[in-house]
Amino acid sequence: MTDDAFRIGDLRFGRDQPPRIIAELSGNHGGSLDTALALIDAAARAGADAIKLQTYKPETMTLDHDGPGFVIDDPNSLWRGERLFDLYQRAATPWDWHPALLARARELGVIAFSSPFDASAVDFLETLATPCYKIASFENLDQPLLARVAATGKPVILSTGMATAEELDESIACLRAHGCCSLLLLHCISAYPAPLDQANLRAIPALAARHGVPVGLSDHSLGQTAAIAATALGAVAIEKHLCLERAGGAVDAAFSLEPEELKALVTNTRAAHAALGSGEIGCAPAEQASLTHRRSIYLVADLPAGTILAPEHLQIIRPGLGLPPKAYPQVIGRRLACNLARGTPLRWEHFVED
Repeated sequence: MTDDAFRIGDLRFGRDQPPRIIAELSGNHGGSLDTALALIDAAARAGADAIKLQTYKPETMTLDHDGPGFVIDDPNSLWRGERLFDLYQRAATPWDWHPALLARARELGVIAFSSPFDASAVDFLETLATPCYKIASFENLDQPLLARVAATGKPVILSTGMATAEELDESIACLRAHGCCSLLLLHCISAYPAPLDQANLRAIPALAARHGVPVGLSDHSLGQTAAIAATALGAVAIEKHLCLERAGGAVDAAFSLEPEELKALVTNTRAAHAALGSGEIGCAPAEQASLTHRRSIYLVADLPAGTILAPEHLQIIRPGLGLPPKAYPQVIGRRLACNLARGTPLRWEHFVED
């Protein structure tokens, strides 16, 4: 198999193995460093392969302003009525927490990286030697940011939310032009939560074919259905938001997994990948014992040597210890070479040679 995998250090993402699980902390720390550390602990215990932070300051995201567009007015939004500046202030991971969070992940043997939201965040993360960069869907058309991230020479994960095929072409070309040599795409529907009937998971193999890179899923839908189906479609990574408890009211809790659910996701995606198998058609090892329960040709009467077999002497029944059903036309009219009892599975050696 061609090795078309993506790597972050020693962590490999490839279709020949179960998808890597990335736990997204987002703003679910609720403004508490202890909670943020507890989320990293929970992700590691659940079996996550990687942990992702977000690196921004509210003033680099938007203006402290009440004008049109600066207050969320979408009636379906979880954050309806909230000012953008206030939302980002509440959800931001303080920069002075980053060293402790990255150190905790390293202690637990889990890869940790971040999504920078502007060049100053990239510059800061470079001082922490983060091994990889993730471009969030809302930033996937920000070519100055793409160029700055690509120039680090580190692996890049790009979420595709909202982008058209042509826009993605341009963004990927920008990354390539500025030094990105290792790219992973994450198919994403940027709705919170994302409706399952709009998940469009067939985009995963389509993106892989169009761009020739591994593809995973950044999943904002509820539950595990989309992630397991994505595994069957070749996703090499599944990114899911993590909270300690949805009832706690953290900023993204409504579409996040709790720790036990994340653990189940790890188990279920591994099982789904194992179920894919090799694609080779044939009898599986687990089926070997069942072969004896196929039908075969049996005698239904005691017959002396010399009998010419007729249909009333035979029945195609289970078990499969005799000649296969396809031999039935060939045995009718053949002469027996020996005495045979009722219930004998018929074999070629039972006949007089022609």
